[in-house]
Amino acid sequence: MDTAPLIGPITAADGDGLRGLFERVPDGDRTFFRENVTAPGVIEGWLDSTTEHRYVARDRSDVVGYAALIPSVGWSSHVAEVRVIVDPAHRRRRVGRSLARHVLIQAIELGFTKLVVEVVADQEPTLAMFSNLGFQPEALLRDHVRDDRGDHHDLIVMAHFVDDNRRLMQATGIDDALD
Repeated sequence: MDTAPLIGPITAADGDGLRGLFERVPDGDRTFFRENVTAPGVIEGWLDSTTEHRYVARDRSDVVGYAALIPSVGWSSHVAEVRVIVDPAHRRRRVGRSLARHVLIQAIELGFTKLVVEVVADQEPTLAMFSNLGFQPEALLRDHVRDDRGDHHDLIVMAHFVDDNRRLMQATGIDDALD
């Protein structure tokens, strides 16, 4: 991919592209997804949601990435969880960063003041990407995730406080995107 991916909200027309994306992700990586994205009806359920915000990244007509902004409720209604998945063939090409940046902008426009992302501790490139966008480690949950082989992994919860990170957002151009 020579140019930035085109990012937009998921639509009913993205179903096959999303299924293809999730099938291209190795089983070992899918172990760490919070949802069973390959189960029948999951993608269709996303389209019916009125509170969740889900996006796809496209390279021409191919879906090469997915991101979600999942709002919390009640006393945490100012918080949203970020999820990002990138096609293995398009990793390290800034697709994940573009999706994370897009979701960050959307979250600010929607009025969220805190974002959280959960990352398995050994996913160092993902941790670095979110750190570069102003997310900071907030919690370490030891042996919190069990993979498909039964091995346990630590989970890091990272947080982005919108008001605390205004200068970083200005430096990365995120603030400009809000105008």
